[in-house]
Amino acid sequence: MDFHIFAYIAVLLLMGLLSTRLVKVLKLPNVTGYIVTGIVMGPFVFGLFFNGFTYDGIKDGLIAGYVQRLGWVSQVALGFIAFSIGTSFRASTLKTLGKRVFVITALEAFGASALVILALLAAHFIPALNVPWEVVLTLGAIASATAPAATLMVIKQYKARGKLVDTLLPVVALDDAAALILFAILFQIATTISGGGDFDAYKMLAKPVLEILISIGIGAVLGGIVIIANKFFKSRNNRLILCIMSIFGALGFYMLFRSPNLGGFELSSLLMCMMAGAMYSTFCRDSGRTLDVLDRFTSPVYMMFFVLSGASLDLTIFFGENGLLVLAIAGIYLISRVIGKWLGAYGGSCITHAEPEVKKYLGLTLVPQAGVAIGLATTANALFAESASSATREAGALILATVLTSTLVYELVGPLISKYALAKAGQIPVEGGQTPAS
Repeated sequence: MDFHIFAYIAVLLLMGLLSTRLVKVLKLPNVTGYIVTGIVMGPFVFGLFFNGFTYDGIKDGLIAGYVQRLGWVSQVALGFIAFSIGTSFRASTLKTLGKRVFVITALEAFGASALVILALLAAHFIPALNVPWEVVLTLGAIASATAPAATLMVIKQYKARGKLVDTLLPVVALDDAAALILFAILFQIATTISGGGDFDAYKMLAKPVLEILISIGIGAVLGGIVIIANKFFKSRNNRLILCIMSIFGALGFYMLFRSPNLGGFELSSLLMCMMAGAMYSTFCRDSGRTLDVLDRFTSPVYMMFFVLSGASLDLTIFFGENGLLVLAIAGIYLISRVIGKWLGAYGGSCITHAEPEVKKYLGLTLVPQAGVAIGLATTANALFAESASSATREAGALILATVLTSTLVYELVGPLISKYALAKAGQIPVEGGQTPAS
């Protein structure tokens, strides 16, 4: 690793920090500034200076190489974010909201998937579009995923609190599990339809459930280790080290279980970190002291995550031969997913007799989508690329391009919508520490 990459990191941090001054004037969330900074400082804008001002070979250029080599930062940041969200799973909260959280999560995830499938199914029969079945089902599964990072950052920046926030955090935490299950089922069906293999009940049902249970189990063990160690290490600094240890331990187990020798399990590092955080906040009475330190420690990590997320967005997908098709499918996906999320969240809130602000605004806070969705799309593209059918291989590339395009919009617009929903629901304090009337 040469010294230039450290200079690049320094520039990213400086530009990200400066962006907060601009978005404050524009009254936008900091997350938006970080993502725009990443786009500007990424390979497809800033990188042009080092690539002869041409997009030819830009993905193999200097800045693209730096962004790729810093990919581990995003993994670590997601671990911290998941651990932080897990701390919202206190026993008292789950006792009050347990049934509500599970019902709403199931309906909002299913609602997004169902509406995206119906919308793309209509496009399937439009000759000008003719969206392949593989694309319809796979994008339907991916639609259920929600990015917890952007939502959490908006909540932290504006110190939002209230019934909506209490419901939102557990929902986005469970969303990961729902997305993994739906993806396993619908992707297996899509693979069977495309002729890529026989119907495999183990891969469709048993394996994803097993992956989730193993992830939760490892997270519980890591959390238990932190709880036991807390009896011997009393200072906040030592306890902070233990929390960080559990996060890196989860990332290590995630990589370990991907090995074919261990069954090639695609565990969820997010679920592991969430479970560790939930265990720690539930069974350590003074966990709040350590978590306050953790929040201050992770600010630059979160900034780098969103800046690198912006830098990773591939802007060249709009210039390919399927550029118009990608835009058309992405447009359908964007709109139908948001409507499906809102309808599902609203229906779940009504069934569980949630507060009016939860019914009206929860669905809007579930708009952001990034890491998990891109990961699932990348997996689908890689598996479809192994097909002997050129049409199936093209479907995989189309799925990835569509998700990347929609992510660009979701990551820029999602935080704004989340802020709007939280403000309208009266969850953001005004001066004096009071929340506005909803």
